[in-house]
Amino acid sequence: MSRTLFISLDGPKGTGKTTLLEAVTKVLRADNRKVIRLCERNNDPHRGETMALVNQLARHPDRDLEWQVCERLAASRRWICEHVLSKQRPGSIILIDRWYPSDAAFRRLVPFADILRLNMDRNVRVPDLHVGVVTAPAVSWARAAARSRGLSSTVIHKLEEQVASTQAFERAIADHGWLLCRNDGALEDATLQVVSEINKLLADPSDEPGSVHETG
Repeated sequence: MSRTLFISLDGPKGTGKTTLLEAVTKVLRADNRKVIRLCERNNDPHRGETMALVNQLARHPDRDLEWQVCERLAASRRWICEHVLSKQRPGSIILIDRWYPSDAAFRRLVPFADILRLNMDRNVRVPDLHVGVVTAPAVSWARAAARSRGLSSTVIHKLEEQVASTQAFERAIADHGWLLCRNDGALEDATLQVVSEINKLLADPSDEPGSVHETG
């Protein structure tokens, strides 16, 4: 594989997404794969200004304000594509913690179809594999409660909101054909599922040099 393989892990809060990403990274590296682990939040040069808008939106829900948040996030993803993703070594597997699928869980007033179109219009890179990590809302809520930082969410404060975000994300997974990874059980099971899908991509003959790939 001469190109970079780009994979996003997204989902509601508390589903064990980041822990799963770390486990997948460990397995791939043990197989001598070159893995680059990124986080959208940490690579977003405008995160502070965007989160100020998100905080304002949480206090005063408004569709126009939510659209501004979506536009800022899409612009930041485009920046990450140009200045971070494009700099990674050929042959690397890039695993990113959150990408535009996460908007399906957290945006309430703007339809996800509009958000997806916005990101495509901004030429945001389409992952080779979208992994949607979900659990039963009660499970993710309980896991979050057990963490020292809690749910650590600006927009979700009640179990009912966690239920709504989970349902919205599951609908998006079904609508767009993303990989559904249920992480209610053993971490090893979820890890094996994701690694198996990545290995299928690596074994795909279309990954050979000279092949044409759509990147969004």
